[in-house]
Amino acid sequence: MHYRNNALLAACLLGYTALAANAAEPLPLKAEMAPFLPSRPAGVQSGNAGKRLGDEMECQVEPHLVSSLGSPVEGTLSEVLVDRGAFVTKGQVVARLNSSVEAATLNLKAAQEEFGKRKVERNEELFRKKLISASEKDELETQTRIAELELKQQQEVLNQRTIRSPLNGVVVERYLAPGERVGNEKILKIAQIDPLNVEVIAPVEMFGSVRPGMTGEVHFLPLLRGAFKAKVTIVDRVIDAASGTFGIRLELPNPGNKVPAGIRCKVRFLAK
Repeated sequence: MHYRNNALLAACLLGYTALAANAAEPLPLKAEMAPFLPSRPAGVQSGNAGKRLGDEMECQVEPHLVSSLGSPVEGTLSEVLVDRGAFVTKGQVVARLNSSVEAATLNLKAAQEEFGKRKVERNEELFRKKLISASEKDELETQTRIAELELKQQQEVLNQRTIRSPLNGVVVERYLAPGERVGNEKILKIAQIDPLNVEVIAPVEMFGSVRPGMTGEVHFLPLLRGAFKAKVTIVDRVIDAASGTFGIRLELPNPGNKVPAGIRCKVRFLAK
């Protein structure tokens, strides 16, 4: 009996010791617990932590504008005139929808307008000879004016079936081909790359030292040699609390589209 009690006591002591040792080690984190744990602040992006004004900083080149072209009306694509990589100018026709019905209606409205104008001219002489009343003359002129407005309206309907580029740029992607139905779908994506946006994620310690209007010297080694001047256009006024960073945007002229968008770069802000 005495041995049995001592063995029981020893087992209890060993169990307690094991529990204490395990308690000193962190419990494994279950996936479902992760969303409820406080997130750790992320470091300054692109290796710009600790950088000061005048230091070379990492940056990213982005298009100035990106436009996804669709159609204001539903229809079937009759032709897409550009493909990926093509340069386009503002106002250039890049796609057309089938418009045979709309074109026929436009011709009908044009014929009605022409007939109305001839009718008004013929009745001018009759009115001078007092063979028609002023009311009849006014009615003819009003009908002709309505025909003119209907012609303009139909021309706008036809114009909506012609897709034009809203900017100077390059075609990034073509989504549809001739014969496909167009509703809310995108037809093309066009990016303006002159000028370019140079995006910088800076540490909070630099806040206040960079201002709009300042100049930045941008390098694209090893892709391109030389320094390119860009001007600061945007300095974020809200700090990202998690990472302790804020955004800076510079505008870089890109005549001839020499510099491609989407590449990494280095920039140094000039104090003067």
